[in-house]
Amino acid sequence: MSGDDRQNEEDRQKELAREHKERQAQRAAAQTAKARRNTFIGAGVAVVVVAGGIFAATTLVNRDTPSEVAAKSSASPSASPAQTEPSATPTRTGPVTCTYKRDTSVPNKFVGLPGKKPNMKLKKMTITTNRGTVVVDLMTDAAPCSINSLAYLAKKKFYTNMKCHRLVTPDVAAGAHMLQCGDPLAKADGKNPTDGQGTAGYVYADENIDIPIAKGVVFMTQPSEAAGQNNSQFAISLSDENAKIGAGYNVIGMVSEGMDTLLGLAKSGEDLIVNQADLMGDGGTTVPKKPVIIKSITFK
Repeated sequence: MSGDDRQNEEDRQKELAREHKERQAQRAAAQTAKARRNTFIGAGVAVVVVAGGIFAATTLVNRDTPSEVAAKSSASPSASPAQTEPSATPTRTGPVTCTYKRDTSVPNKFVGLPGKKPNMKLKKMTITTNRGTVVVDLMTDAAPCSINSLAYLAKKKFYTNMKCHRLVTPDVAAGAHMLQCGDPLAKADGKNPTDGQGTAGYVYADENIDIPIAKGVVFMTQPSEAAGQNNSQFAISLSDENAKIGAGYNVIGMVSEGMDTLLGLAKSGEDLIVNQADLMGDGGTTVPKKPVIIKSITFK
């Protein structure tokens, strides 16, 4: 083999090695991105060791880092009266236009995109479940596109016979108490690792994000450290302790009827199927042994 041939062969081998390395890096990046998305969307409670104890920060509803959450927790052990009252909703002038963007990056059940013009007259949302009925007074002026999305999906029977995929209580995760619903693919068996990942196949922008998540607040959930990723999933805060996570999520209203029903879903950790992966932020969810099943959601 001549000198030129040897040089060409060496160059070829170097090029092949470079291409192989690039492919490996791309695969690793894709796997990391997938794991990150699955963790943020699938995990309900991330457990953080704080001063020798355990502090639970809700991953789906937490824009802060664990250290920031811990700082807030130690500085404010309980919600103040001001935190438990929603701030006044803004007065809108002129027509409202909503934009929804198709999203196929996560498991989904697509039933179409909501219309761009929301019904600003909607005042109440009634969630009828196998465990009781919950009525929510809506903040339509402040969150018209969020409520427009929920109303559209309800009309399409998207939520009919859907199992709420997560219930966390202070017995299992200190400082966290909320019910989360809206994953159309959830099995709610405490075992399925992908519970909490499903959506309606589209996302939309943030709206009413200045209200702390105090007791009775109903809000849309989205991946941690994300913005404009609202989808079909929503949660109901069952304790003022959740206010520690701060504002930053689309609040759609306040529970006006049925809070006793919600608080009775699990009276202790013994009423729950605890998913340890949920507690560590690795996927899956903790759920009540007796499932919470949405029979219908209606608006008026």
